[in-house]
Amino acid sequence: MGGSRNKPFPDLIARVGDFVADRCAGDAPICVGLSGGCDSVLLLALLGRLGWPAGISAIHVHHGLSPHADAWAQFCHDYCRQLAVPLTVARVSVDRSSGCGVEAAAREARYAAFAAHLPTTCNLLLAQHRGDQAETVLFNLLRGSGVAGAAGMRNQRVWQGRRILRPLLGVPRLEIEACARELGLDWVEDESNADTGFSRNFLRHRVLPEIAGRFPGAEAALARAADNFREAADLLDELAAADWQAVAVGDQASLSGLRTLSMARLKNLLRWRLQVLGWQVPVADRLAEFARQLLSAAPDRHPELSLPAGRMRLSRGRLAWLPKE
Repeated sequence: MGGSRNKPFPDLIARVGDFVADRCAGDAPICVGLSGGCDSVLLLALLGRLGWPAGISAIHVHHGLSPHADAWAQFCHDYCRQLAVPLTVARVSVDRSSGCGVEAAAREARYAAFAAHLPTTCNLLLAQHRGDQAETVLFNLLRGSGVAGAAGMRNQRVWQGRRILRPLLGVPRLEIEACARELGLDWVEDESNADTGFSRNFLRHRVLPEIAGRFPGAEAALARAADNFREAADLLDELAAADWQAVAVGDQASLSGLRTLSMARLKNLLRWRLQVLGWQVPVADRLAEFARQLLSAAPDRHPELSLPAGRMRLSRGRLAWLPKE
């Protein structure tokens, strides 16, 4: 075990190899989300050494938020050329006026780029690690998120037909950095990561180190808590799927069926349905108010909830999900 701590590479490449082999069909291509930071640079290096029958590629999302964005894209280009890995550089425009904050807007633009450039047969591998998971769990809890938010990131999920995998999600940041140094890798540093004006950076640099001073295993404990919450979230999804079978009329839901559900089960079903459709789930208060309207609306009333992807609208005793045209 001491040798593994001093030389993390052999152990980590084996874990990543097992993770990918267990979850990816050999005839499906792999694409790595490559920011140029230590985590994604290491992930691509490990996968390159492992090889993959259907081939490995990378995608770099150029957000244009930093004066160094062009240099980061060039670094990724040079790195991928060195590894003989095809690279797509996707330039996006981040909507700073969206009202959801720069971090969330950049994430939305990034995932839009993934959808635009990657086929649905592709396995997209992202390099978030255990520290990122701890930050996500704490951030979501402080926002008052429910069970799904407290579950943090999943190490695998299907998004718009694409499989998203996070092979490093259980790996501490220090182990990743040690492995990258052992392999002699270079990477870029995003100066915005030090800006504690961003909520996640504030948690990473100010809050979590303070917590770790009192609770040395805090990061690992938060990751374990995420696993526990994920089990609860999975059970809620199973319940929602069963409720949907009872109320569904084609791709709509009968109001009479919805009104047999408790408020908690109705909200759970609405959240689940939005997630199945790939729509953004509204904040808890908006969803609860819409659910209340569904349960109490008179026959001549037509409650409606507008969302970025479309509308949930009650009409003629049926609840419909109407995408934007």
